Amino acid sequence: MRTITVYLALLLCLFASKIVAQETFEGRAKTIAKNIEAASREEKALLKTKVEEVNVQLEKGQITKEIADKQKMDLATATAIAIEKRVGDEQSKLNILIQDKVNGVVKNDPFVLIKFKIKNDTTNQYQGERRTTSQFVFAAGVNNVITNGSANNSDFKYWGSHFYEWGFTRNYRLTKDRNLLHLKYGFSVMYNNLRPTNNRIFVVANDQTNLATSPVELSDSRFKNVYLVAPLHFEFDFSKNKSHNEKPYFDSHQGVRIGIGGYVGTNLKSKQYIETEIDNYKTESVTKGDFNTSNFIYGTSAYIGYKETSLYVKYDLNPLFTNNIVKQNNISLGVRFDLN
Repeated sequence: MRTITVYLALLLCLFASKIVAQETFEGRAKTIAKNIEAASREEKALLKTKVEEVNVQLEKGQITKEIADKQKMDLATATAIAIEKRVGDEQSKLNILIQDKVNGVVKNDPFVLIKFKIKNDTTNQYQGERRTTSQFVFAAGVNNVITNGSANNSDFKYWGSHFYEWGFTRNYRLTKDRNLLHLKYGFSVMYNNLRPTNNRIFVVANDQTNLATSPVELSDSRFKNVYLVAPLHFEFDFSKNKSHNEKPYFDSHQGVRIGIGGYVGTNLKSKQYIETEIDNYKTESVTKGDFNTSNFIYGTSAYIGYKETSLYVKYDLNPLFTNNIVKQNNISLGVRFDLN
């Protein structure tokens, strides 16, 4: 009877830990990450099927290679847009989760710390992480432009302009016997938003994209660019060396981390949002087009932080608008989370 009581107590503890973990930051973030990963996996599988159908048509001579390449590119673009739409709700949940964590509404999962500690102390076979690990990445912060080498006196609101980024990375430890240097690569979706000052909007004329004063009073004006990019970083992980039974093992994201690298990608879409309010009636208009923005994006980025949280900065080396006389390059500064 005593043994049964002990087992029941252990089961109750495990059940309680699962309930608590559901309300923690780690538990909720992992659920959101799984949902986003599922959306990406399903859309990519559908893309693969459609591309195979195009290849069959090409082999049968029903279409030319030029048409096949164009169809494949269109399918890849449509897939990227479909993934963005499906993860929209999950991104909103993640934004709320991040804000709840900042406000102290959710806490870190204490059971995670206990779990790893027990595993290290009692399991003779534990050898730490594998040499290659994966992370869900989310970043958010302020966004603006560099004009003539400076961000002073910007045409855009400093605190009203934001950026968001989510994606997945693979983290490869470059040496077997040291934990310092890693290669981090993957894909991300970037959202760069700019809010003009002084009641202005973007206007395209003669291949120039410039700000102009709106003829009506605006309650909000926002210019949004969405990019699909492939980031690459060399990461220096200063997590402490560990050993078990005199055998060394490695765990990443347990100490100070520094990442230096960059990204390349493509512009998925550009939109301008204009909101007005007249006699308590609100109106929002959305204009979608290229706005002479650069279709190809590349830049440098870096981060420094502790464990999963880092201070993050990225800078586009290509100008925001291709034909403008005055070159403006996007720059972002914020907080980044790398969740194993």
